[in-house]
Order: sequence, then structure tokens, then C-alpha cells
Amino acid sequence: MTTEGIRIIAERQQNPLADIYSAHIAIVRPILRGLLYSLKQQVVDTAGGYEKVPLFMLPRLRREGDGDIGICFEYAVHESLRNRQPGITERIYDALTIHCRVPGTEIDSILFAAEKNGSLQLLNTANGALTDDSRILTGARAQPPLLKQYLKDLARAFRSSTHREQLPATIKGLWKADLFIGCRDSDRWVGTSVKINPHLLEGAPGLRLAIVPSLQGRNDAIKYDENRNLVVCPIPYDASFMEVFYVTWGIVMQFLAADAYMPKDSHLPRPFERQVANELVKRRDFAVVDVIDALLPISQPHLLFNSDKIVPVVVDGAQMTPDTLISPTPAIVA
Repeated sequence: MTTEGIRIIAERQQNPLADIYSAHIAIVRPILRGLLYSLKQQVVDTAGGYEKVPLFMLPRLRREGDGDIGICFEYAVHESLRNRQPGITERIYDALTIHCRVPGTEIDSILFAAEKNGSLQLLNTANGALTDDSRILTGARAQPPLLKQYLKDLARAFRSSTHREQLPATIKGLWKADLFIGCRDSDRWVGTSVKINPHLLEGAPGLRLAIVPSLQGRNDAIKYDENRNLVVCPIPYDASFMEVFYVTWGIVMQFLAADAYMPKDSHLPRPFERQVANELVKRRDFAVVDVIDALLPISQPHLLFNSDKIVPVVVDGAQMTPDTLISPTPAIVA
């Protein structure tokens, strides 16, 4: 395994959504910024530098994977645990120790990402969080498997049904994990599924904990789901922000796919989507940085706060891709 760096451009929600149009415009701006600065320096030098790249050149210079949208809710939960966010950390710790019976006090999170190129990536993981003695608690009455021993197999199982069948019965579904959450002092971990839509939760051998957004008006108590064999832990979360972010991302992608012209009606069928896209079409000949500035007066103010940082990634297998992620981080209210 080798350690590399990945750039994560986190756009953090600061305030509730206002009117839908200005909110979409506010989100277009950081998406354009992230896509621009995810381009390789060598590529943009041909256009005279980042400040000179015109909007119509963005789809031509961008390669697949540049500025891919990040893992969003998973990363938001992971970062909340790593940063010991009050309210969230205590809630997940209770689910982990009381309901999943994981011993220890030093809660931590490992973000597991098996990528499309077949490589294994552990994002923003504390040094030494995963040791040769780390074990995964499955709930089975057997010696807990050594997690590190099976990481490569889990990455292969993520891409291949053949490799899934070769996993031990107690962890046959562990490749579906988004996070490994556990306690560093006891070196015991559980496979964790993180789903923005609770209805998409699936139980699988090896998974013990599920984290979902709490729904307004619903009981948000931690509970055991017998049908899925999962401890379900709801956390407060603004799902409407994520919906708007994904729709805006789709508008920008359709605009780029249409070579920076107006996409077909079938590609953007809703009037407000075309209205947002039209703001880009009208400015296709201007530099991307100038377009970002031009959209500021018509965007919702103070919706987002930009956090741009390099986080360590443990890579095993093929070359890491992508090397830049745009990760919307919704408000998680403690």
C-alpha cells in the first residue's frame, strides 16, 4: 500500500435554502470553480493559465474523472466523527458501543472506497487507525476476522461477483461497507452502511451499523432492524440541500456534454433547469473565473463556505483516480 494525496473541495452549507433559482446559481459557482481547478496545470497552460480558460473550453479540456462529485453524505459523516462534532459523535458512539457492543472509548472512522479502476482507497484515515490486529465484529459467534487481511479481497469483491463468493461467509457482504467505524484503543471495527435514502438500506453478512438522515416528524431513536440485521442510527441532516446540489451538478454536466451550448429539451426538461443553463450559455465565451464572478449577484448569499484541502489516501492496486473530488457537505445539525 502507498499513501498519496487527494484534493477535496468541500462546499459546506451555512444557511437554509432560500428560493430555488438563486440556490441553484449559488451552487453552480463552486462546481465551475472545482471543475476549473481540477484541470491539470499542463493542460491549462495551453490556454494561458486558469484565469484565461474560457467557459466553452471547459468540456474540451476536462477529462473523465476531473472534479468528480464526491461521496457527500458518507464523507460528511466520516469527517464529523474525525472532527469529534458534538451531538453526532456521541450519538454514533452510543450506537457503536451500546447496540453493536464494540468495546473502547476512542471512536474513529475509516472511509472505504473501492474505485472503478479496481484500486482500494482509504480516505483521510488517521495514521495507525488500521493495524495488523484490527478485527471486524460481525455479530457471528466466531473469532472476528482480521480486517487488514481481507481489504484487497473486499476491493476485488466490490467490482466482481466472482470474488464476492470467495469471501468468508461472515463477511460476504462487507464489500458494501461505506465506512469502518470502531474504537482505536480496542482495535475493533464494524462495517457501516451510510445511505442518504433509508429505503435503500440493505443488510449483508459483515455489516452491523447503518447511518441514515433523520426524517422530520419521525422517531429518530437508534434501533435494531431485525429484517436487515442492522443497528440503524439516524442523524439530523438537511437532505434538501443535497437534492439541490445533485440537480445543479446534473445541469452543469448536461451543459458541458452539449459543448457549452443549451442542451436538448429532453436532457433538461424542466424550465428552471434551462433557465439556470441559459445563464451559462450566455457567458460561454467568457473566462470561467469571470463567469463565476458574474453569477455572484444573482446567487443566494452565504449559502456555502468553501473548504479546499489535501487529505491522505492509502492506495492499494491501480493508480488512484480521480485526484480531485467536489464534495457537498450539508448542514448536520447537532
